[in-house]
Amino acid sequence: MSISGLCERIDDARELRLSLLVELRRLVPFDAFAWLLTDPASEVGISPIADVPCLADLPRLIRLKYATQLNRWTHQLEPIVSLHAATGGQLERSLVWRELLTDHGVSDVASIVFRDRFGCWAFLDLWRSGGAFTDEQARALARHVPDITAALRRCTLGTFSRSTEAIAGGPWLGPVVLVLNDQLGVKGQTPETERYLRALVPPDGHGPPVPAGAYNVAAQLLATEAGIDDHPPTARVHLDGREWLTFRAARIGGDIAVSIERSSPAERLDLFWRSAGLTARETELLDLLATGADTRAIAKNMCVSEHTVQDHLKAIFVKTGTTSRRELLARAVTP
Repeated sequence: MSISGLCERIDDARELRLSLLVELRRLVPFDAFAWLLTDPASEVGISPIADVPCLADLPRLIRLKYATQLNRWTHQLEPIVSLHAATGGQLERSLVWRELLTDHGVSDVASIVFRDRFGCWAFLDLWRSGGAFTDEQARALARHVPDITAALRRCTLGTFSRSTEAIAGGPWLGPVVLVLNDQLGVKGQTPETERYLRALVPPDGHGPPVPAGAYNVAAQLLATEAGIDDHPPTARVHLDGREWLTFRAARIGGDIAVSIERSSPAERLDLFWRSAGLTARETELLDLLATGADTRAIAKNMCVSEHTVQDHLKAIFVKTGTTSRRELLARAVTP
């Protein structure tokens, strides 16, 4: 199936990325990859799929990725930039290449950012050994970025209409805390942390489960402290069904504390309107609706007629696949 066909047909972000990687490899050969979804507002990575030779050293890879300014997805103006082109062939200018990728024979990295006016939805690094990506190959990849971006955003919206299954052992109560050092090694956790993390990361028998979101918000905290990037060290992570969790990193003494708790109604609303592609006025109406305001109160607050409020509501229903105010709020606010 074509890339555009996959983008139209598949509703799950993981399945979509795995299917797209097959087609992208046919289009432009590569030897390894790391594809992370991102919180559209903070642009911090979540929910990765990866096949890289240093996967066992994942915390170090994440820390170095966030610590380098060169080809950083948050700074990237073009949808795709190759490391070879950005450095003029001097790959040692890249911290992540100098400290890690060179040991694995990586000769170029094509960094692709999936961003639209509603936020940044993902970034993908394609690694190549024994050669560089050509300008023609970069253009071939770039042609598909708008379709893939729209599909990833649609997959995020789809999570708000799923049914939620209970976590084994009981419902999510949270918050829980995971303590890391500056090398992203685990130092400690609150008593209930592991049970919840098992819901985010399937057990593999190799130490405590640590979701990639925890490493990513911690790495972003280190990046903000170093003045590399000013996005907040926080990210919303999809758990199951309509359930979203918020990860935050902060300093406690010399350690990094990552808190994980259920996303607040305001955090869900922000993610919902972004993924639905609502306009500023539609978003304003949705925020008012969430406060319990009726049509008359909404019209007064927005300085429009009640008829205009109904027109905005109809547009919101179409974009979100809902048919009533009750259904709209149930999806946007309630896990």
